[in-house]
Amino acid sequence: RVRGELFWASSNDLVYQFDYTGDPQHVVIDLTEADIWDASTVATLDAITHKYAAKGKTVEIIGLDGSSLDRLDKLSGHLGDGH
Repeated sequence: RVRGELFWASSNDLVYQFDYTGDPQHVVIDLTEADIWDASTVATLDAITHKYAAKGKTVEIIGLDGSSLDRLDKLSGHLGDGH
């Protein structure tokens, strides 16, 4: 579960908050209590997804709505190859 306002400064360390090897095969990231404010946060979420995929794991991002969901839908997969 991730809470708060996610933008370039607050999302930089997010990629380091997961145990890519030790986490289960299917990871759910709950953003119900979070807002995505910019492309750098979407790039961070893409990087997290790529890191899990490299370990053969899947990621499901849930809980977004409104402009946060719009940003994720519009930008995810279009910002480079992650961190």
